[in-house]
Amino acid sequence: MSVPNAERGFFPLDEQWQLDESVFSNGYACQMVWLSGLLPYEQCEAVFAQIGERWVSASSIWRQTQKHGQRLLDYVEYQREQVRVERIQLPDAKHDHDQRKGVSMDGGMVHIRGEGWRELKVGTIFDVEIALERNPHTQELDEMAHGVNVHYTAILGSKDTFRPALWALAVQHDLPTARNRSVVADGALWIWDVAEDVCPDGQQVVDWYHAVEHLHDAALALYPQEGDATKRQRWFKTYKNHLYMGRIETIITVLHKRGVPHLATYFERHKRRMQYLEFREEGLPIGSGTVESGVKPGLFSSSQY
Repeated sequence: MSVPNAERGFFPLDEQWQLDESVFSNGYACQMVWLSGLLPYEQCEAVFAQIGERWVSASSIWRQTQKHGQRLLDYVEYQREQVRVERIQLPDAKHDHDQRKGVSMDGGMVHIRGEGWRELKVGTIFDVEIALERNPHTQELDEMAHGVNVHYTAILGSKDTFRPALWALAVQHDLPTARNRSVVADGALWIWDVAEDVCPDGQQVVDWYHAVEHLHDAALALYPQEGDATKRQRWFKTYKNHLYMGRIETIITVLHKRGVPHLATYFERHKRRMQYLEFREEGLPIGSGTVESGVKPGLFSSSQY
């Protein structure tokens, strides 16, 4: 007697216990995916064995990450599609809210299993509040603008892939309807290209610490010898004050006169974004720490998607 082929059956406990073909419950699978975002698969296996007291192979963790990662990606893409620029109808500007909003962007290199090193583009949307902080120029406590309620998005890909992701985050957190908006970031050209689309009328600010770093490089170029340390420090201190006061033309002029015009290019390109004293008086943040903390070396080093 022949036996008919078994078809896919229905088992009530599968649904009750949230089991799928992988035999892992949905909750356990979520733990696997979450941990794999923090550690390499082999280390995840060790964690489950030592702490969870259950052996789960690295390959099983990889399969769950791929499966649920794709589901998450599909959901995120759907959400972004719903808030495309042409689908959003903003209210009249008279209804804009008074909460100051900020945008920041940065990039960092992460190692992807099977792909090598790739650039991770990270963006943040945050509220701007005034609080007592240490002034980066005077080093004294002062009322400074800083970011709170920070929300992140990140993309492995080009700026064209990153742009809609940041726009979706901006819409979600009411950036387009904020009366006061600003973008603070380093001098990377792709950032300002994205900023023109996501926050076209926001005040653009080059991160103070990046600008100071470029000024320090100029000081080293002008006084490269060890015996020039005193002169180098004096020059740097003088022109750092010019930088903070927004006297960018003074810096540009001296770099041309001293025969290093290539070092002036950065300041020429961004001089409108370097009016730090004016920005501080207007209550704008001048540092991009909110986003740079998201791309610190090692934070994404175990990415394996």
